[in-house]
Amino acid sequence: MVKKRVPDWLNSSLWSSTPSVDDDRLHRYNSEPAATTSSPEPFVEPPVPIPPPSVSTAIRTESPKSDTRESRANNNVSNDDNGTPSGPSAEDVSRQAQLLVELSKKVINLRELRKIASQGIPDGAGIRSTVWKLLLGYLPPDRGFWPSELAKKRSQYKHFKEELLMNPSEISRRLEKAKSYEHDETNKGQLSRSEISQEEHPLSLGKTSIWNQYFQDSEIIEQIDRDVKRTHPDMHFFSGDSSLAKSNQEALRNILIVFAKLNPGIRYVQGMNELLAPLFYVFRSDPDEDNAASAEADTFFCFVELLSGFRDHFCQQLDNSVVGIRSTISKLSELLKEHDEELWRHLEITTKVNPQFYAFRWITLLLTQEFNFADSLHIWDTILSDPEGPLETLLRICCSMLILIRRRLLAGDFTANLKLLQHYPPANISHLLYVANKLRKQPSI
Repeated sequence: MVKKRVPDWLNSSLWSSTPSVDDDRLHRYNSEPAATTSSPEPFVEPPVPIPPPSVSTAIRTESPKSDTRESRANNNVSNDDNGTPSGPSAEDVSRQAQLLVELSKKVINLRELRKIASQGIPDGAGIRSTVWKLLLGYLPPDRGFWPSELAKKRSQYKHFKEELLMNPSEISRRLEKAKSYEHDETNKGQLSRSEISQEEHPLSLGKTSIWNQYFQDSEIIEQIDRDVKRTHPDMHFFSGDSSLAKSNQEALRNILIVFAKLNPGIRYVQGMNELLAPLFYVFRSDPDEDNAASAEADTFFCFVELLSGFRDHFCQQLDNSVVGIRSTISKLSELLKEHDEELWRHLEITTKVNPQFYAFRWITLLLTQEFNFADSLHIWDTILSDPEGPLETLLRICCSMLILIRRRLLAGDFTANLKLLQHYPPANISHLLYVANKLRKQPSI
C-alpha cells in the first residue's frame, strides 16, 4: 500500500517560516512552561483604519495611531525597494471597492459579503467594523433597519449597565427612596432600623441579599480587573496611563462584568478578555464618530454572538461532553490524521505530544495569542465569514498551522515540538488561510 503523503505545495519552503528567536507569548493556557525564555519580540500595533479620500468623516482624535513600524509589520502593506510603505496592494484596493459596493446596497447579500470578506478585509473606511457586525448578526441585511436596531440595542445596553453595575449602597438608597413615599411626610423619608429588610442589610447572608450577591461578584470582578489590565500590554490602545487606554480598559471591564452577571451559567472565564479585545478595537476605531462612541454597546452584543458558537468551551462541566473543549480538540486530531497521517502519528504516537498541550489555547482564544494583532484580525475575517460556522473554519486553520511546519515537527522530539507549538513561528497568513481552504475543498489529499 502506498503511504498517503501531503502534496509538496502544502509545505513549500517558500511559505515555511525559518527558525527564529521565540517571541513572548502569554503562557496562562499552556499545560507546560516553555523550556527556555527569551526577550520578547517588539510588538507592533495594527494600523488604524483610514477612510479613502471620498469619505469626509474624520477619524476621532482618540483613535489609536499607527507608526512606520506598524505599517512594515502588516502583511497587507507592501514595501518598495527602499523599505518605504507603498500603500495597499491592488488586490486590497479591489476587495475594498467590492465590499463598499456590497455595503451600499439597500439589502445586503450576505452570501456575497461572506465570499469577499473571507479573503481578508482591507483596513479602511471602517469597512471591517460594519462587515463584522453583519457577519455576527448584530446588523440586519436590510440597511433600512439599521438606525432603529442600533438605537434599540444601545439603549438596552445602557439599561444593563444601570441595573447591573450599580453599587448595593445605591440600590439600597433607591429602595429607601421608593419606600419613603409610603410613609407620612413627618418621617421625612427616613426608614427606621426595624424597616430595613434582611435583603438590604450589608451583613445579610441570605441568598437573595443584594449585598451577599455583591460580595460573591467581587471575586469575579477582581479577576476581570487583573485580566483587563494585562490585555495587550504593548498596545497603547489598551495599556498605559493615557485617557484613551484608561477609557478603553473601563469599557472592556464593563462589558465583561455585564456579561458575567447576565450569564450565571458561565460567568467570567479567564481569557474572555482576549476574545473581546479584537471586537472592541475594530468598533472603537470606526471612522464614524457615532459608531466609535457606541463601541462599548456594539461590542457587548457582538461578543455575545461570538461566544454563542464557542460558549461550551468555557463551561468546565461540559469538558468531557460531545460539545466540550476536549471533544473539539479530538476533532482537530482526527482532521490532522485525515490529511497528514504521517505527521499525526509522529506527534501523538512517537513523540506523544498531546494536542491538548497546545490546541487548548489555540481554540479557546481563537488564535489571538499565536499571531500578532493585525494578523489575528485577518484570521478573524475568515473565521467570521465562513458559512459553515466559525468552529469548523478554526479547526481547519489549526490543522493548516501544523501542516505548514511539518518538516520541523517531523524532525523534532517531545520537547522541541512542544516548544514550537506553544510558540508558533511567524507565518504567511494569506498562505495559511489558503491551505485551510484547500483542506475543505479537497477532503482527501
